Formats: sequence, structure tokens, C-alpha cells
Amino acid sequence: MKRFSQIFLYITIALLIIWQLPWCYSFFAAKPSKVPFSMYSCVLGDFLSMGNEDGKGVVRRDQSGNVYTQEQTDSILPFFYMRQLMADERFPDSINGVAVTPREVQLTNFSFRSAASDINASKIELYPLLESMSGRVDLTMPDDVFRITSKGIEFIGMKTNTVDADKSQLFTEAMVKKGFKFPARRLAGNPTTRKEYDEGYLILDNEGKLFHLKQTKGRPYVRAISLPEGLNAKHLFITEFKDRKTLGFLTDMDNNFYVLNNKTYDVVKTGVPSFNPEEDALSIFGNMFDWTVCVKTADADEYYALDADDYSLIKSVSFPTEGSKVPGLRFTSSRDKYVKPRF
Repeated sequence: MKRFSQIFLYITIALLIIWQLPWCYSFFAAKPSKVPFSMYSCVLGDFLSMGNEDGKGVVRRDQSGNVYTQEQTDSILPFFYMRQLMADERFPDSINGVAVTPREVQLTNFSFRSAASDINASKIELYPLLESMSGRVDLTMPDDVFRITSKGIEFIGMKTNTVDADKSQLFTEAMVKKGFKFPARRLAGNPTTRKEYDEGYLILDNEGKLFHLKQTKGRPYVRAISLPEGLNAKHLFITEFKDRKTLGFLTDMDNNFYVLNNKTYDVVKTGVPSFNPEEDALSIFGNMFDWTVCVKTADADEYYALDADDYSLIKSVSFPTEGSKVPGLRFTSSRDKYVKPRF
């Protein structure tokens, strides 16, 4: 028994050393990241990068090396700094020859983020389906939630914890009529009342076909969405931006990134070469002229400027991530929300 206790103690000490030594080294030797935050400027036709430089403070420069003041940066990025320009009474009447108003900028500006930790986290497969045409300005949460099984869609009353058979049958029949094959492979929505409107959910059925499901005046709205030939969708994101131009984003098995347009349901491949939601972080800042897309990988921050009309690539720039992780035992990761040993 004593020998077993000693062995257990030595193993514990070894694990603690493997765990703590790399952590201590990283903690004491860590250096602040010098990867600059960048935005594409349609005024410059180039990326403007902003970051701290030793002895200089915050420096704002384009990719040609030209340095700009904060006031110049405000005008170079008029969509991003619209509020400051409005406060200074410097907001332009037109940008690149196109007349613009603050109202148009507010309507077309948007931001979007995706983190690998959210994608890889476990989920409770019960989803609220909001009423998208209530006739009221404010959205309200429903009294039930739904789940998708191998037999159909089931709505469950949250107070009674019982299945609403009539509503479940109504929605199941509507989905089957549109060609939906149960169960669902993937589902994406934004079930919150803190938005201006609701577009329900994007769903991949058991055969990989894409569908749009929402509730309008208590009845199901189901739309089968045609995918381009050869596109095998994998990850889905619903957008619900103010201008209602897009319905969602999706990626395929090869990590290509697509935009799903609203109303027409066209699926358009973007100029982003690769985005793996299970490993990379994504951020998008969009305006009426262009989108600045940042894909953070383990090796670099990749920036892409996309045309806001056809999502084609305008320009790109890459900033390699400085430093490297020390090999060792870890219990957490930025790629998921699980606590477990990993090397």
C-alpha cells in the first residue's frame, strides 16, 4: 500500500510539473501581441493597420508605410468612425462619388463574429421558434421549444413539459411536403428578442439539403434552398442584419465560405480562400461598399477585403502570429469549452 502511495505521489508530481512549468514559462515570458487591428478603406483602396509600437504608442499606417493621425484615420474609415465624424460635423456628403447619409450607413453597417469555442461547445438541442410576423415592433419569446428527431419536429410546452401534438404535426407535414428528410444534421438560428426581426432557422436535413424554417402568424414557413452543384454544406450561420440583404453564411466540407442572400436565396461563394469554424475565429465588419473579413488561424491573422455586391476578393494582407506555444499539458483550449487533459 505504501509503495502504491509513493507511485501515485510521483505520478501526481510529474503531471503537475508537466502542467505548471510550461504555464509558468508562458506567463512570465509572455509578450503582448503586436499583430495590428486592420480595416480595409475604400477611400485609400488599401488596408489601414492600427497597433502599438515600442516607444511610439498607437500608430496608424497603410500597407505602403504611410502614417496617419487619428483625425485622418476618422476620414479614411468614414463608416467605422461615423459617430465621431458626425460629432465633429465632418461626415462627407459622398464617398467615392456615391451620395451617402448617416441613416444609410447605420442601415448597411454590420459586424459578425464566430469563435471555435462556440462551434465546438456541446448544445442542448431544444430551440425556441419566435413568431416572425406578430404585428408588434418588439419580439417575444414563445412558450414552447422544439427539437428535431428522426420522426419529425416536436414542440414542447415549457410550463407543462408536454408535446404539442397538433403543432408538431402541422410543422412536420409542412417540412416533409418540401422534401425535408429527418433527422437534421445541422441547425443555426439566433433565438433572442434583442434584434429587429426574426428569420427563424437554417437547417441541414439528413441528406445534406438546406432549408429555411420560421413561424409566420402561427403557421410554418418552409423553404427548400438549392445549393450549387457539388457544394456539401457543413456549418451554418444566420445573420439577421439591419439591411436584410443576407440571410446567412455557410461553409462546406472544404472550408469554402459562402453568403446566402435573402429573398432570392442565392448561395454565392466569397473570395475568402479558407475558413474552418472548428479551428479558426472569424470577424466581419461590413458596410455598403465592402467587407473587412479577418480569419484568425493558429499561424496568422488573415485579412480579406470583399466587394459588398458580389463578395469577390478586392485585396488581402496577412500578419503572422508572433511567438509559439510551449509544448505541455493543458486542461483548457480556446477551441472549445471543455476542461480535460490535452497535450
